[in-house]
Amino acid sequence: MVVKFRERLALSKQRAHEFDEERVSLRTLSELEVRIQYQINISKSFAAFENLNDNEDINTVWGNIEANIKTSAKESLGLN
Repeated sequence: MVVKFRERLALSKQRAHEFDEERVSLRTLSELEVRIQYQINISKSFAAFENLNDNEDINTVWGNIEANIKTSAKESLGLN
């Protein structure tokens, strides 16, 4: 029982470390210039989605939206 707990704890620490590398610095949003730049980047990325067809797969579209938000956040806000 203790061994399983230790394995799970070690695994969860590894996963947490992987996610730490991708965290953006949300505290920089309190700065007006950074917030404006982030809003500009997001609006540019969503402008590309205005021409979507109803035939496109929703999962593909959502994946593109998610990728654009992450890219905009990394460029504008930076990583922790």
